[in-house]
Amino acid sequence: MEPKRKAKVITVSDGVVRGTRVDRSGEALAAALERAGFELEARSAIADGAGSVARALREASLGFAGLIVTTGGTGFTPRDQTPEGTAEVLERHAPGFCEAMRAASPLGALSRGLAGTRGRSLIVNLPGSATGAVESLEAVLPVLDHALALLIDGGDAHPHAAP
Repeated sequence: MEPKRKAKVITVSDGVVRGTRVDRSGEALAAALERAGFELEARSAIADGAGSVARALREASLGFAGLIVTTGGTGFTPRDQTPEGTAEVLERHAPGFCEAMRAASPLGALSRGLAGTRGRSLIVNLPGSATGAVESLEAVLPVLDHALALLIDGGDAHPHAAP
């Protein structure tokens, strides 16, 4: 049996950190990732802001080989700075992920989320609503296994290559 890919979920929300808001998007993402065959290694909540996001992503990616998704902080309010914090830590951007996620919903145009790699971690910013987060994740699920195989294992095979 092939080992499961690993995932971490980071919720970016002042309200969740203060305890005044339920982490519905983090819960929904954890469940969706497990249904998709991922092993959830960690789930956390941090305050909004570029600095807190950058710190959390640096820590989460240190020695980690797998998927890191954030939920929240990708919109237009002044505290929505998840993309700015993510940009600080990404080594390589993956704009195709963002394009696919934005196309998954009419509200996708409101997301400023980024995606890319840091070390052997694939980092993907998802919206803060449970529905938007899961819809966005589902938009990239078909390519996640191959992307992670290339990133982590250095896979040589391409999904449509002839043997």
